[in-house]
Amino acid sequence: MDSMDLESTQPKINFIPCLTWVKRGVAKPDPERVKLTSEELTAVIKQTKKDLSELENESEGEEKENKVAVENTATVAPVKHKSSEKKDKTEEEIMAEYGLDDYDEEEEEKEGGARLLGLGDLTAYADPKEDPYLSTMDRDVGDEDEEDIEDFQIRGTDNLILAGHVEGDSSTLEVWVYNDVEDALYIHHDILLPSFPLALEWLSFDPESDTRGSLVAVGTMQPVIEIWDLDLVDCLEPAFKLGRKARKKKGIAGVGHKDAVLSLSWNTNCDHVLASGSVDQTVLLWDLTNQTVANKITSHKEKVQSIAFHPLEGHTLLTGCCDNTVRVFDCRTVDQHKKWVLNGEVERVIWDHFNPYCCLASTDQGQVQYIDVRKDSGPVWTLSAHTEAVTGLTMSTQCPGCISTVSQDKVLKVWDIAGDTPQFVCERDVKLGVLQTLVSCPDAPFVVCMGGDKSGDNMKVLDIRDSAQVRSRFGQRQLQNPLKTAEFGFATADEAEPGEDMETEAAISLGSMTLASGETVQVKSLAPVPPVSGGAISKFKKKNKEKKKKNQF
Repeated sequence: MDSMDLESTQPKINFIPCLTWVKRGVAKPDPERVKLTSEELTAVIKQTKKDLSELENESEGEEKENKVAVENTATVAPVKHKSSEKKDKTEEEIMAEYGLDDYDEEEEEKEGGARLLGLGDLTAYADPKEDPYLSTMDRDVGDEDEEDIEDFQIRGTDNLILAGHVEGDSSTLEVWVYNDVEDALYIHHDILLPSFPLALEWLSFDPESDTRGSLVAVGTMQPVIEIWDLDLVDCLEPAFKLGRKARKKKGIAGVGHKDAVLSLSWNTNCDHVLASGSVDQTVLLWDLTNQTVANKITSHKEKVQSIAFHPLEGHTLLTGCCDNTVRVFDCRTVDQHKKWVLNGEVERVIWDHFNPYCCLASTDQGQVQYIDVRKDSGPVWTLSAHTEAVTGLTMSTQCPGCISTVSQDKVLKVWDIAGDTPQFVCERDVKLGVLQTLVSCPDAPFVVCMGGDKSGDNMKVLDIRDSAQVRSRFGQRQLQNPLKTAEFGFATADEAEPGEDMETEAAISLGSMTLASGETVQVKSLAPVPPVSGGAISKFKKKNKEKKKKNQF
């Protein structure tokens, strides 16, 4: 088969590697659009060309150094060649004969130099009439459509979902608007990223502004962390960066990490501090005020895949590492820590905010383990949750004991850990392919968002109350709000949805049987159970609603 035909038949990479939520009421109601004049656009293109040229020179320099090192270390035995009547051409003669000297040079345009990476196509002109790529009709368009204006505005009841999206060679940060009351879920805007996104963390600290702001830290395959302003639309550059790559040629030392950034955690109790975990086996504590490294943790023996600051104690940091170890640090004395060895590489770690002395960790062996940090002994309990790596682990913000997990086995499961041992509640094949990540909504206690690798359908928002088993298990449980997020408005989940009919209640009661030992056996229901809906937006669906919304699930 021809190589071109092979490329066309191979499916493109298309998946969501990381997600995070933005709580209600923090986004600017009317985000600002960045408008560049032609002079500013030219300056951006020139600077980008300069940066790329420096990167190319650095990579070429490294290749030459490696080549010289190989030549110096290799020992080659002399070989006698037979004399040839024809003399071999030198490299200079070959270059001159085929015109290879200017092979890589491109003809520059008269204004602004050569177009680089299509940056000119991606920038909005201050006056649309100056944009040469718009048709005459588009240039003469007046005000935006009323519906577009309304969708562009962010209301106090909206959550934002931030999704790292990889499609082929393109990496973007998608900003979604989600409103569970009005059946709304649509992309608000997106941001082009320079590298493959691996971790996202929302934060509300802007060192260059008097207001708190709404920003997101992005960890990628590059060692530098980018901080983007979510209240700006169509921006080409981050608000600021944490770290700097070393440049040997210029004698510039590197700052921060030396490899890809796998995990991020913002300290909500000490809001100028951000922690980052990396492939380089270190955790860095960043001072956002001046974008410098405040402290460095070097106790890990492998890649640091997950980190989490304590929700109530600002100096306590939880880490999960590929050396099968969970560690807890007091950031005031980072040389000392407590650790627990698990049965596999740690994929995710989270704090139990209803029990501040305990945390949970998931592993690549499909297990979830519960740890009491006051005890030096092993985990309190170990749950064999999935058949493959548990890539997503999250706890409801307001419903005690309700946790959800996703795995590479493509299944979402819900568990109740309020008792002495964890109890299985329900599971669902969400049909998103191999699941990569799972996060809970900070303001809606039963809403989760997950991402997978199924091309064309790789993100879903789901209200787990769509499951009859979840309503039966958690419906009457008193809700709490230790994280001080937006109040749910009801004391229990059942109060939010009164009037369940008798058939459904009978189905719930027959859906599971609890044995004396505390184990739960799932049996087939004898009564028909209402079909599970496609997502959280159907929970409050209005039948006669005519208003159009974009990209709804």
